[in-house]
Amino acid sequence: MKRSQFPKFSRLLAGIICGLLCAGAAIPVSARSLSSSHHYYDVTREVTLSGTISNVLPKPSRGMVMGSHLLIATSSGTVDASLGRFAMSGKTPLAVAAGQSIEVTGVMKTMNQRQVFVVRVARTNGATYTIRTQHGLAIRTRPQAHTARKGAAL
Repeated sequence: MKRSQFPKFSRLLAGIICGLLCAGAAIPVSARSLSSSHHYYDVTREVTLSGTISNVLPKPSRGMVMGSHLLIATSSGTVDASLGRFAMSGKTPLAVAAGQSIEVTGVMKTMNQRQVFVVRVARTNGATYTIRTQHGLAIRTRPQAHTARKGAAL
């Protein structure tokens, strides 16, 4: 009686599939998504700018990135600060007006052939507003603005 080659083939196939699964699992999950998050927002390149708000744009002008913007007069010139879609809406919107002092932390990017300062945190009138996560994702629902006073409940 002749033995079938099928059992050897199935063991070989199972070994190949197992090897491929193990190789795929060896790649860390963070390595897969890290490059895409750094493409948009790199927290290691954050800077803080201070200035005076020269204009508040709840909706973008033609050619601007989606979302609300602040035009901030700094010692180096006017900066287009992008706040995203949610910063000026919801229960605790960023309450700002032209002429007001502000400090913003974020990353300068080139979008739509324009320099845009992507704001992650804004500080004004003793309040701190977190606009984006450390990965640059806009925060849809924000808790109340954090106050800078000592002993204040966060």
